[in-house]
Amino acid sequence: MMEADEVAKRWRGIAVGIIATSLWGMGISAAAAVPRTPSYLWRNVTVGAGGFAPDIIFSRAQRGLAYLRTDMGGVYRWSARRQAWIPLEDGIAQSSYFGIESIAADPVDPNVVYVAAGMYAREPAAILRSEDRGNTWQIFPTPFHMGGNEPGRGVGERLAIDPSDRSILYFGSRYDGLKRSTDRGETWSPVASFPVRGTGWRAAARDETGISFVVIDPASGANGQPSRRIFVGVTDAGAQHLYRSDDAGRSWMAVPGQPRASLLPVHGELDSRGILYITYSNGVGPNGVTDGAVFSYDTRLGQWTDITPEKGPRRAPGGYMGLSVDAQRPGTVVVATLNRWHPGDILWRTIDGGRTWRNIRTLSRRDVSATPFLLWGSPQADFGWWMAGLAIDPFDSGHVAYSTGATVYGTDQLLDADRSKSILWQPWVRGIEQTAVLTLVSPPRGPHLLSGFGDISGFAHEDLARSPREQFAHPVFANTDEIDYAGSEPSVVVRSGTRAPRSDVGAPTLAYSLDYGRSWQPLQPSATTSAITVSADGRVFAVTAPVPLITRDRGRSWTAVRGLPTGAHPIADKVAPETFYALDLASPGLYVSADGGRTFERRASRGLPASLADDVPSSPEQEWPLIATPGKRGDLWLPVREGLFHSTDAGRSFARIDGGILVAALGFGKAPPGRGYPALYALGRQGSTYAVWRSDDEGASWIRINDDHHEWGQRLRCIAGDPRVFGRVYVGTDGRGIVYGEPRARRFVPEER
Repeated sequence: MMEADEVAKRWRGIAVGIIATSLWGMGISAAAAVPRTPSYLWRNVTVGAGGFAPDIIFSRAQRGLAYLRTDMGGVYRWSARRQAWIPLEDGIAQSSYFGIESIAADPVDPNVVYVAAGMYAREPAAILRSEDRGNTWQIFPTPFHMGGNEPGRGVGERLAIDPSDRSILYFGSRYDGLKRSTDRGETWSPVASFPVRGTGWRAAARDETGISFVVIDPASGANGQPSRRIFVGVTDAGAQHLYRSDDAGRSWMAVPGQPRASLLPVHGELDSRGILYITYSNGVGPNGVTDGAVFSYDTRLGQWTDITPEKGPRRAPGGYMGLSVDAQRPGTVVVATLNRWHPGDILWRTIDGGRTWRNIRTLSRRDVSATPFLLWGSPQADFGWWMAGLAIDPFDSGHVAYSTGATVYGTDQLLDADRSKSILWQPWVRGIEQTAVLTLVSPPRGPHLLSGFGDISGFAHEDLARSPREQFAHPVFANTDEIDYAGSEPSVVVRSGTRAPRSDVGAPTLAYSLDYGRSWQPLQPSATTSAITVSADGRVFAVTAPVPLITRDRGRSWTAVRGLPTGAHPIADKVAPETFYALDLASPGLYVSADGGRTFERRASRGLPASLADDVPSSPEQEWPLIATPGKRGDLWLPVREGLFHSTDAGRSFARIDGGILVAALGFGKAPPGRGYPALYALGRQGSTYAVWRSDDEGASWIRINDDHHEWGQRLRCIAGDPRVFGRVYVGTDGRGIVYGEPRARRFVPEER
């Protein structure tokens, strides 16, 4: 589930950044010509959201226009005409710009929008400006740092446009204090008078978020002069957390009488009467919050009121974060609790400025038929967690949306709460694909695609345009790291991964299927395991463990493999049922089993690189480099830092294939017309170009098949060709879900059943 630990999510961002910048940049001349890109049509494989979207921003300039910021999947715009969310950064190659810190939609011109983009403090950050609703961007790199996928990513909004002089923008940074631009985001300077300067990103504690929001009072500007009254929330340690300026930012004061110092302001919104509403938590979230409150502050009278919906010692632990003020109904506010795990988070609504509140959760029901994976095997979908994003449509008081750790829910029925009527919520996610994809397999029969995801287990994709009926279950994994199918009996599928959150310590992390991945049975050897493979005939499962194990009876008994070095990773030949291979990366050498994995012997092998120590995967999420070719006995590939190596004689010899790219991940698809060897697909680099490639001649040459409009931040993790459709390729991204492409010259082939 999407509350999976931050370390794993951070590792994914680091790994992708390394791949996209330096890891695969060795050994290929930057001057090498990139072959002409064939015309490919790219689409998303539909899952439907799947990740954390920290906030929803409605335009106040035009009805039906909204933006969504995600923590690692870029910006989306809601198109009322298409009735879908449109991804707006697919043409951007910079990985870190897919972590969105804040969005500001121009309050007058609906075509203008600004985005603060930067995923981690150590990575590049920029302000993106668009004058066509995000169809194209001007990019202005910033010297200050951001953290769109760091702790505290649910606070905001940090970026604000002065409604009285829209050339002026403010940005509340995490580490470098308050910034101001007077040229529409192109250049920025510190607001020197602001009392909180920031700690600098190198010195900041992991849970420090700096400035959490900037709110500008539109009623305080006149005659084209900048707005005078500005409020800024600060979450860093200190006695004061809310500051105001009454002279357009020339001077600042801590607001008197604010709540106790242990409460941090995380969201703030001002209504038309001058009442500032603020949600507070004792941490920046999205995890680790145990206390919180909601306050209103009358900016004209200087009066604070504690309007927390639940008070007293018997209230459940947790804080508050999501907040939205009804633009048409002053005094109507909705807030969301945070980290209230038991009995669950709540949306609270008031129509009288917080004197009384109604629990919206108790009135709510959910229809997730469009994205049924949200059931997680239960009869009803969870109401939500990590509910940081919350927005009432400024043109329609009944239309409200909130984000969770796995989806975005919307309803047009909020006003039914006034009559205590039931409110139906549905995922508002058409077009959103915000997931980290860890592994992909396209078998020759059954569903065209099997996928392993971070945080939502994985799927058998029967229809690429429809969200799968359910995710991999029995067991559900937090991450599915590896999937393999039996080369000659593809109905037999195995997978490995990590335990789902809150599962038992001894919960299984291996599973097998006998129906092409549609249903599963757990496997539970006594040893700690990290990966699994299946023999070509589907009879033998071999698992990676300190001492590798095999089972020939579907896990009822396990036998230790003999002859392999510690931690070796067996793989199965895709044709010969008794043949397994294992590569020793520490002291390069190939081991081969001819008896179904019971025993291995080291095989004399010519042409292997002298050193493979740097190619040892640092995480189960990384693909093991030795790969067996589907449909080809004894055919092996080895994409490593020294290049791409190929064996056609079961590993007795390897030849380096110098096709002009350095391959990071390799997949196989249907052979080109008139040829008998599979088409090869790769993620790889040529010079400064990191891209998706296809080879129709066994790696001797490659053509780039994505283009400058389909970069996806170069956050590309895994790849698989389709063995049934020539030219079709599936690419797993880190934040934009699964994309798949086919040559435009031919129509999409209907799904085989």
